[in-house]
Amino acid sequence: MNVLYALEKYVSLRFPQAQLEEIRKGLENKIDVDVYAKPEFNELQMEQIRLGLQDNIDVKEYATPKYNHLQMEQIRVGLIERLDINKYNHPQFCWEQMEEIRFGLENNIDISKYAKPEFNWKQMEGIRKGLEHKVDVTIWN
Repeated sequence: MNVLYALEKYVSLRFPQAQLEEIRKGLENKIDVDVYAKPEFNELQMEQIRLGLQDNIDVKEYATPKYNHLQMEQIRVGLIERLDINKYNHPQFCWEQMEEIRFGLENNIDISKYAKPEFNWKQMEGIRKGLEHKVDVTIWN
C-alpha cells in the first residue's frame, strides 16, 4: 500500500502535522495505526504506542488517554523487560514514581516498602536506594 495514499485518510480527518508524522511512521512500518490514530492521543502518546507496536508489545496495557506519554514510556519499558507492570501502571503515579518502582522491580527489591502514591518520587528513590544497600527503611513505613 502506498504510504502517502494511506496517509490521506488521516489528513482528511484533520490530524495536526505532528500527529500525522507519527501516523506516517507507523504506516511505513506496516503497523495498525488505527490503534493510536485517535484525536484523544497527542503525538507523544502516539509515539509511545507506535514504539510498542513496533516491538510487538501488547499496548492495550497503556494505550489509553489516562496516561501521559512519559507514563506510557515507563509501562512500555516494563513490558519490554517483562516486569509485573501491574505494580505501577496506575495513573495516580507520575512517571518518575513509575520509574522508581520499575527500577526496584528490575533489581528484585521489595517495592511494597515504597510503591505508595503518598511517597513522591524522591522519597521513593531514597527508600529504594536504602533497600539496595540493606539500610533499615522501617522509619518510612
